[in-house]
Amino acid sequence: MATATDRSRKPRQSTSHFSSAQKQSLRRRLLAWYAKNARDLPWRKSQDPYRVWISEIMLQQTQVATVRDYFTRFVAAFPNVESLATSNETEVLRLWEGLGYYRRARQLHAAAMKVVEEHSGEFPHELDALQSLPGIGRYTAGAIASIAFNKRAPIVEANTVRLFSRLIGYTGETTSAAGQRTLWQFAEEILPQKDVARFNQALMELGSLVCTPAEPKCHECPLASVCAANAAGLQREIPAAKPKQTFTELREAAVVVRKNGSVLLRRCGEKERWAGLWDFPRFELEASGPLFAKREIAEKVAAQTGIACAPGSLFKTLRHGVTRFRITLDCYDAAYLEGRVRANESAEVRWQARSTLPQLPLSTTGRKIANLIRD
Repeated sequence: MATATDRSRKPRQSTSHFSSAQKQSLRRRLLAWYAKNARDLPWRKSQDPYRVWISEIMLQQTQVATVRDYFTRFVAAFPNVESLATSNETEVLRLWEGLGYYRRARQLHAAAMKVVEEHSGEFPHELDALQSLPGIGRYTAGAIASIAFNKRAPIVEANTVRLFSRLIGYTGETTSAAGQRTLWQFAEEILPQKDVARFNQALMELGSLVCTPAEPKCHECPLASVCAANAAGLQREIPAAKPKQTFTELREAAVVVRKNGSVLLRRCGEKERWAGLWDFPRFELEASGPLFAKREIAEKVAAQTGIACAPGSLFKTLRHGVTRFRITLDCYDAAYLEGRVRANESAEVRWQARSTLPQLPLSTTGRKIANLIRD
């Protein structure tokens, strides 16, 4: 049986607890806070939908501090949607290199071409049309529509999921269907009739700077007085913790096959990690012991590329993570013996002069290996 203390700590679960007056107060306080605390970010210099779009795609699963320089370089190289649409995918991936989640860059390029071909280079204003573009989902469409065109479109992303959950005291799983319905409903209910662009940006800013995952700064929050989690003292329990990620350990080999001043590279296929990027021949390594490892390396390089090589020494071991995998990557030298490069149905293969490696988009570990062999 629940005690009086338990009942007092149980936050409300319904958005109906926010009256019209409370919503109006929330909007006013939030916008006043944002006017004083908004960060000076390069993508906020204008409401150009192209710049809004680029920034929102880059900010997916990536910190603001990381995105700043990437955004500036990217829009300098591709200042508008036409220049991005007519660019080469290799150029796009090279500028994206190090930002991760490379499918975003490829979808960005594909979406730019679609905007030019189907919308005469003008970004659509409506949510349905925006969501028809590659890589644009419900949140990104809402961000573009509201920030660029000031339309009454709700947004729910990592920062606002946390903020909304605490405001309404939602203790359920935020990624569940019920959780998503509740949060999107609340996001729509609190939208103002005007100044939606600043309001939605203010929500994300508050979530990023004040309503943080650990140790939220409730004493600085303009919405603390209407926050259910704050009233119940449950800021650290809300939102509900996600299930702990389990990782799979992998051991892989990357092989630098040398032929005069060139090295052997292959372009990752559509279904591979780092699709569209160039990399050294790479594969899972099963053998134990140097003799068996070299035999396996020679066989797998030949299978991937058509090139027979003589594996040499292990010159570096790199450890890195990709999604749910924790990878130990052994980097080997190898000498060319014979054969001609052979592309398969999923990947292009070629010899590349070492001096030109900086021009190609490589995976993060591929770039580390390229720098090692250059130095």
